[in-house]
Amino acid sequence: MDRSEMMSRIGSRNTKPEMVVRKGLHAAGFRYRLHARNLPGSPDIVLPKYRSVILVHGCFWHAHEGCRNFRLPKSNTDFWREKLVLNAERDTRQLKELQDAGWRTLVVWECATRDFSTKKLVETIAAWLHQEVQIVQIPDKQP
Repeated sequence: MDRSEMMSRIGSRNTKPEMVVRKGLHAAGFRYRLHARNLPGSPDIVLPKYRSVILVHGCFWHAHEGCRNFRLPKSNTDFWREKLVLNAERDTRQLKELQDAGWRTLVVWECATRDFSTKKLVETIAAWLHQEVQIVQIPDKQP
């Protein structure tokens, strides 16, 4: 199986990191909508009660700089660099559009779903939901 075929098999919805966050939030009593098409970028998790959205980003696909889980492929490097730069630009644009529309945004990186226990991750998200912070990332520091 070549790289192109492997990469094409990776889905954009219901990924393992997204499921970790969703199951944890649901178990903690939070109710949400999924992939709201009426919002910029169809955010992964929408919590209308809190006017907040959670984006679960894969470290590779969203070029999580400084993360041990992200490295540029050694073959076809120019293609991948351009693709990942465009993904990052799209992410920045969508975050701004969400913020301009009055939505609070939280980016949960894939590495956070691996490095933190689900309980700790959900506690961090719950604390964020009850604050007035506009844009936050988990982890908030580069690993």
